Amino acid sequence: MESGEEKKGFTIRDRRFSSQQEEPAKGESGKEQKISEPPSLPEINFSSFIFSLGTSTLLHLGEVPDPVTQKREKNLPLAKQTIDILGMLREKTQGNLTPDEQKLIENLLTDLRWRYIREAKGQQE
Repeated sequence: MESGEEKKGFTIRDRRFSSQQEEPAKGESGKEQKISEPPSLPEINFSSFIFSLGTSTLLHLGEVPDPVTQKREKNLPLAKQTIDILGMLREKTQGNLTPDEQKLIENLLTDLRWRYIREAKGQQE
């Protein structure tokens, strides 16, 4: 860059929590461009976090298609690791969960473990 030359670029301000309106920004050409703010995300809580880990496990078991490729692919080591993470969370949160949260994690773990065993046996045969 030559001396005296002004650096051009654009600025993005994150205002997701204050408004959902489009914010003008300056592109490399210096012209204003509109950038849409992403929609607000749903509230994350323990149950939705556990469900997301369960969904990841189902993805790795090949029971749901990858949202990007729409292909079903199995990765049993990753499925086992995610099940183990859920087991660790159950152990570390014991006594701190509501009865509904406790029931959710117990039922989900039982279901995922059975699904994993079925898939692992299927690969051995």
